[in-house]
Amino acid sequence: MIARCAATDANSRGRRYAEPVHPYRNGFQRDRDRVLHSSAFRRLVYKTQVFVNHEGDLYRSRLTHSLEVAQIGRTVAGRLGLNQDLVEAICLAHDLGHTPFGHSGQDALNRCMRPWGGFEHNLQSLRVVEELEERYLAFPGLNLSFETREGILKHCSLAHARELGELGERFLSRLQPGLEAQLANLADEIAYNNHDVDDGLRAGLLTVEELAGVSLFRRHYDAVRRMRSRPSRRVLIHETVRRMINEVVTDLIEATAANIEAAAPASIEEVRERSRPLVRFSPEVAARHRELKLFLRQHLYRHERVLAMNRQARRVIAALFQRFMNDLRAMPAEHAARAVAWGQARGEAGRARAVADYVAGMTDRYAVAAYRRLVDPRLEWGN
Repeated sequence: MIARCAATDANSRGRRYAEPVHPYRNGFQRDRDRVLHSSAFRRLVYKTQVFVNHEGDLYRSRLTHSLEVAQIGRTVAGRLGLNQDLVEAICLAHDLGHTPFGHSGQDALNRCMRPWGGFEHNLQSLRVVEELEERYLAFPGLNLSFETREGILKHCSLAHARELGELGERFLSRLQPGLEAQLANLADEIAYNNHDVDDGLRAGLLTVEELAGVSLFRRHYDAVRRMRSRPSRRVLIHETVRRMINEVVTDLIEATAANIEAAAPASIEEVRERSRPLVRFSPEVAARHRELKLFLRQHLYRHERVLAMNRQARRVIAALFQRFMNDLRAMPAEHAARAVAWGQARGEAGRARAVADYVAGMTDRYAVAAYRRLVDPRLEWGN
């Protein structure tokens, strides 16, 4: 059963370029499939989540993270009567515009692009699906539904929102997107908060003793330890993280169901007219989840080993950007030609944006290889 306030093909705002209806796939299934078959999606396997790709095969990449977000999103959507296909499409596409080396790469590219409007990875994800993917004769990009694009754009500066037309209106008016977009946003938070605990423990950057100060972790860790069986450390951690995810997902379902029942929106348009999201945790679980997020920021994302890698990543991104700006011929011919064309049409800002698109599309290992080839062959990555 689909809720009255869910997105459907019938109430969709459609695509930028009209297409015939498919005989056996709805519009949001087609969006999901187009994302899955895109080049940008495949590259996520070699893009950093927290730990740079070369550090180990067991750490999460942007690809595995996106799959985990989609799994959580579909589960919640199914229980609430929301559109599971749309939620999955948004979740799989939400990181397509991320740079190599995670947020450090994004910060470096934003600094490089500051004279020409900056760089926002959310906005870049939208650029990927609207313009940069080249797969179809009839239109640029993937021509995704409005609702999928609405969900991809989780946040956006007001300056850029003014340039986005219908997609940017909600940021200017401080209103909400549809429920599926709200859900994908929180599914992302649930996935990276809880799975970063797993990766941080595996890497030795976090300890159980430190995490014991976080209520969401401690209550489930202690419960597993009290069980009669004596699991291995690996099973103990996995079981704890699994129970943490189950708690916050269950709470999200129950709290959101109560919010929707109380607000009783009759359509997705009524959802969009609200100033506060309906998809949210209860106050108690929101506080516990926020405590975990703050802990990870202090103890994992600001760990000296992570910070050292981030400093090196920023140097690589900045040097590559400057190298290409100085000599477009250092880029592959296709990208160089685009930079020349955009430079002629839009001036230096167009040239810089084309260079930023190329750098943002790199994987971690491709960026390292390009740096060694074009800037300094002596780079010892990770040292």
